[in-house]
Amino acid sequence: MRLSGNRRKRLQIMGERVSDGQMGIDDCTKLSRALGPVFDLDDPVDGEYDLEISSPGIDRPLMRIEDFERFVGFDAKCETAVPVNNQRRWKGVIQAVNGDEITLATEHGEAKLKFSALSDARLVLTDKLIEDDLKRAKAAEAAGAEE
Repeated sequence: MRLSGNRRKRLQIMGERVSDGQMGIDDCTKLSRALGPVFDLDDPVDGEYDLEISSPGIDRPLMRIEDFERFVGFDAKCETAVPVNNQRRWKGVIQAVNGDEITLATEHGEAKLKFSALSDARLVLTDKLIEDDLKRAKAAEAAGAEE
């Protein structure tokens, strides 16, 4: 979930099915229709806002420690709220996750970042990521066809 905008606020909710990691247009519509009435009753945002439901996309934000675990071996960009070793922006391959510590292999060596120190993190669009996403989509499509 992310709230943005100054004059006109936007509440963006990104989601995906736990079963297969997919989030199609129909899924977004269902989620929007389910959340709309709930938010009308218990308004989570002061003033007017637009509700946007979407898929996290292929170059998705990494919001939970589990996201880093799922994408070990893939490229990520990370930003810390305060400098770590005089640096706030990091780019590298996610090597490992140990507890709340993420290890990135960067062009300058290994970087260990605490998950709690991150202000933003997302996957980097690479050929490897695209290939993996296509394989996952085909597997989900094949599983759906079997049902």
